[in-house]
Amino acid sequence: MKILLYIRAKLPVVEYGGTERVVWDLGFALQTMGHQVTFLALKGTICDWASVQELNPTQSLESQVPDDIDLVHFHSDFEDISKPYVITQHGHCQSEINPNTIFVSKKHAQIYGAQCYVYNGLNWNNYQGFQTKTKQERFHFLGKAAWRAKNVQGAIDISKAAGKKLDVMGGYRFNFKMGIRLSLDSHVRFWGMVNDHQKADVMQSSKGLIFPVTWHEPFGLAITESLYYGCPVFATTHGSLPELIDSDVGYLSNVESELVQAVSDLQFSALRCHEYARDQFNADVMAKAYLDKYEKVLNAEVLNELGPRNLNNYKKLAYLRQS
Repeated sequence: MKILLYIRAKLPVVEYGGTERVVWDLGFALQTMGHQVTFLALKGTICDWASVQELNPTQSLESQVPDDIDLVHFHSDFEDISKPYVITQHGHCQSEINPNTIFVSKKHAQIYGAQCYVYNGLNWNNYQGFQTKTKQERFHFLGKAAWRAKNVQGAIDISKAAGKKLDVMGGYRFNFKMGIRLSLDSHVRFWGMVNDHQKADVMQSSKGLIFPVTWHEPFGLAITESLYYGCPVFATTHGSLPELIDSDVGYLSNVESELVQAVSDLQFSALRCHEYARDQFNADVMAKAYLDKYEKVLNAEVLNELGPRNLNNYKKLAYLRQS
């Protein structure tokens, strides 16, 4: 099959870039399975194992799709084309949902009255190998800390109440959006935006991810990356989290005091967390799931029978209760 992966970004990425990382790893997995992959992406994209076509934002997408392409997979803004296509909705939106949309978790799809989803996967060969060395007495937070819904302050409060040190990746000590209160917590080390090597070093030594999000997380690569490095997840029950985290690899609660207790009473196997992420959320599993959706579209099947949507479900923040 000849597949065009469209994304309005430059590939590959080194630091932050969750969607870009998923698209890159999907392309690699598809080509290793014998499919011909072409990236339609922004200037500067370089790939030595797939074709690259530079995206011209001033031209119609239809005019930039090669004639021999069998299917176009949208990962950015959709534009109607004559070729068969699917659309991955990586985040939340308020626009009309196309029946050929693929969401990134079951809950994510349900919010939009849809049924079709594929979990994100990563090519773990691009990551430092998991090490079974003794973990330090530190936990971590990973995400865009400037987004209030990611609730970095909740992670800071939970770690402090549990008497644990916290590494914050994706946030700075001084942040006008979050407030200068971040500078008052001496048990927190702020890393800002990190590259792959820094992120791996922190998580290799971390005892767990504290992730008390207050919105419906569509998927959460921070979860699977942390698990890969043997870090259990302590989080709320919003969005995809109950689908990704069971009692073997983490603890979920919307009560802050219960999360504090779980962090204090850490009883999880780092090896079990690693094996779970490695086996369930890898790029090959993702690619096979997408190929199933591709075949359905090529056979003129509709991916979603769309029902009622409740967009307020994701816009309303579900604050973490104290007790």
